[in-house]
Amino acid sequence: MTDIKFGTDGWRALIAKDFTFENVARCAEGLCLHLKEVGTAERGLVVGYDTRFLSPEFAETVAAVCAAQGIKVFLADKPAPTPVISYNVLHRQAGGAAIITASHNASQWNGFKFKPEYAGSATQEITDHLERSIAQVPTASAYNIAEGRDRGLIIDVDPSPPYLERIASLVDLDAIKDAGLNVVVDSMYGAGGGYLPTLLAGGKTVVRELHGDRNPAFPGMEQPEPIAHNLTEIIALIASNGASIGIALDGDADRVGIIDEQGRFITTLDTFSILAQYLLEQKQQRGAIVKGVTSSIALNKLGEAYGVDVHEMRVGFKNIGPKMTEVDALMGGEESGGFAFRGHIPERDGILSGLYFLEYMATTGDSPTQLAQRLTDKVGPHSFQRRDISFQAADRQRILETLDRPGLTEIGGVTVLDSDTIDGRRFHVEDGWLAVRFSGTEPLLRIYAEAATPEMVTRLLDGAMAYLEV
Repeated sequence: MTDIKFGTDGWRALIAKDFTFENVARCAEGLCLHLKEVGTAERGLVVGYDTRFLSPEFAETVAAVCAAQGIKVFLADKPAPTPVISYNVLHRQAGGAAIITASHNASQWNGFKFKPEYAGSATQEITDHLERSIAQVPTASAYNIAEGRDRGLIIDVDPSPPYLERIASLVDLDAIKDAGLNVVVDSMYGAGGGYLPTLLAGGKTVVRELHGDRNPAFPGMEQPEPIAHNLTEIIALIASNGASIGIALDGDADRVGIIDEQGRFITTLDTFSILAQYLLEQKQQRGAIVKGVTSSIALNKLGEAYGVDVHEMRVGFKNIGPKMTEVDALMGGEESGGFAFRGHIPERDGILSGLYFLEYMATTGDSPTQLAQRLTDKVGPHSFQRRDISFQAADRQRILETLDRPGLTEIGGVTVLDSDTIDGRRFHVEDGWLAVRFSGTEPLLRIYAEAATPEMVTRLLDGAMAYLEV
């Protein structure tokens, strides 16, 4: 029996190896047990899915299992972004959502996310309980989707209208449409295809979408993650033909990547900081910022400048989202390019993030380069890079023991001031940091560095790899 464990955002596994119909059915039945125990089963469950191989069929399996357990299901009638399904939880006052998606993982992966009744990522406490419930289901009970529909327990719904209405209430879409921007969108063959062109249609702004159709192979990219090496086509297009901005969405559209008007990728750390500065400075809003530990120290500087608290959390919205709710945060986010905003859902939304960036451009008349310069003028220069390293399972303990050695005074010739263990190990250096942690969603060791110059970042990363012997 497969031991199903939820990482920083759901359970993910290789299709046909561990991610099978039997295991998805076990997940669904375990989820039903959980919903009944916590008292939200009678509110029903929203079920959505992305564009991956067999995702619609896996979602139907979830719906059929839940119906067989007497739980009403609102089943999406098409692939939909995770934030769209999450918002439907609030809109329908449901007991939660199950989403078949592996987000940004490579094509051979799929996953199972659970969003509780508050429409954000499930906390550690909730996923621990869910794992125990799934473990009680060695083999799923009988289920039949046709029978579920006949009983009126499976209701097919279009999840997009309530979400689009909500977005229109948060963003000045007319200002963006009237700005005459030339926007290129890369939907990376994912569930976000068509959303930005639909929201911005009918004005002077022109939107061109790449890869807006479904292709579970995600051709031409290592994985549908909106980072520079997966965005060569949109970057080349902007660099050669010009555009006001490029916006990329990951496989389930909860993350965003921004490309400036010269075809240069803006780091996710800078994107987070630029959006935070927009809310604080341009929109004159106030509230705490909640950041993952691998987000920029520019956010701490913005917090000091505008008199707002900055809370640093473990990576993952299962940690960031609940803190946002606790402190009524203005914004939350992490290095992966996932950002959430007050007044919406305590969950990442790549579509809303891209629209806020466009709204910033439309209301100021500035280009992405000029908005990035505004940030630099306020907090000073910052460079960032992340390296993802495959490792042998046998090396994990050795790496952990190396990180725990006391008395490290320098890395790559850079003086270490102190360190913390909020998530993995983070070493603080002058005007920067280096962090090392194991991914919670993939078999990767991640090494991150931020410093005033690219050269300093390289020294930190090279030094860390030498120190860890990876």
